Amino acid sequence: QLPLVESGGGLVQPGGSLRLSCVASGFALDRYAVGWFRQAPGKDPEGISCIDSVDGDPYYDDSVKGRFTISRDNAKNTVYLQMNSLKPEDTDVYYCAAGRSNAMCNGLREIDTIFWGKGAQVTVSS
Repeated sequence: QLPLVESGGGLVQPGGSLRLSCVASGFALDRYAVGWFRQAPGKDPEGISCIDSVDGDPYYDDSVKGRFTISRDNAKNTVYLQMNSLKPEDTDVYYCAAGRSNAMCNGLREIDTIFWGKGAQVTVSS
């Protein structure tokens, strides 16, 4: 079983919503910072949101602030990314990652990352 699995991606019209899930297996996700990244073909991953492992504080890139919400459900060992008011420029493959430290959240960067999911495609198009 893969340690992290994303789900919830799909095709949505501009202005629509999707909720991505990142489910962990084999370890307690609440002990780790969890970040959401997106990556277009040929480009580096872009950190868009993160939730830290201490207080559950959320972090957002300016490009998604006010539209996306990250949250945890520790009972389900899952982190969610609620995406509202989606735009065509949000089209990408979305990945979740677990980080050993909250440094990943502070910079929304791939720091101390131990697990990555395989990604979920999000397409925003009319």
